[in-house]
Amino acid sequence: MTLALALILDALLGEPRWLWSHAPHPAVLMGRVVATLDRNLNTGPFRRLKGILALSLLILLALLTAALIAAIPLGPLPELLTAAILLAQRSLVDHVCAVADALRLSTAEGRRSVAMIVSRDTTAMDKTAVARSAIESASENLSDGVIAPAFWFAVAGLPGLLIYKFTNTADSMIGYRTPRHERFGWAAARFDDLLNLIPARLTALLIAVTTGQLRQMPAIRADAALHKSPNAGWPESAMARALDIALAGPRSYDGRLQHFPFVHPTGRRTLMADDIDAAISVLWRAWALGLGLVILAALV
Repeated sequence: MTLALALILDALLGEPRWLWSHAPHPAVLMGRVVATLDRNLNTGPFRRLKGILALSLLILLALLTAALIAAIPLGPLPELLTAAILLAQRSLVDHVCAVADALRLSTAEGRRSVAMIVSRDTTAMDKTAVARSAIESASENLSDGVIAPAFWFAVAGLPGLLIYKFTNTADSMIGYRTPRHERFGWAAARFDDLLNLIPARLTALLIAVTTGQLRQMPAIRADAALHKSPNAGWPESAMARALDIALAGPRSYDGRLQHFPFVHPTGRRTLMADDIDAAISVLWRAWALGLGLVILAALV
């Protein structure tokens, strides 16, 4: 029942500003560790081996951290609070909702807001591109920030959750195919793909079930196969079918236009702030079904 309580606590409180304005968030601390490893190990020859070493050190640190938290003599409370902090449903909804609110003010405000949650170029985005980017981020982060950490907590307790979060943080920082990180970040990127294999598909299923799109799972699977990521396409494709909109497609990174295929290409392509609101509703429905399954599993 600890996981169910953590999901509820996160949904109610999110990330209180008063707390994280006085102390670094655990995700920030994880990022600092990854940056330190990148700075000290990502040099010279054998970078792929050094990347494997870095990932191994992160996993070891995750296990040690879990052991230290378990040793705190306060019963299940430390584990509950740690899990709630590392889940991100409320913060995800808040960030995506902020894009919708900003977009209603102006396209420029929408660009500024969406730039906080996506890595693509935003300076030339129109309203549709802003809305599409926010919805895609919502879909992918439902998997990465909520379902996947909850899944690994259910499977392997706090050690599983911490290993996932350390790995996912590393992937977001060094898992890119750039000259600097293609070899060093290889292990983190591949392990992150492995850890997200089941959660991404579970997220798509939760979205499909709660939006009446279960019969569309073959189409969702087909669209997901076109995505550049082996996992991100699943929740994105499910969200596109749920809202009957086209997602993905061409977008710019570092000033270079990249022609990715559309997900659900027959869906509506003109999007607005109301579509972001609809995506947020889908996030909560999928979260609620996930919570219900966690409670059912605990009772059984």
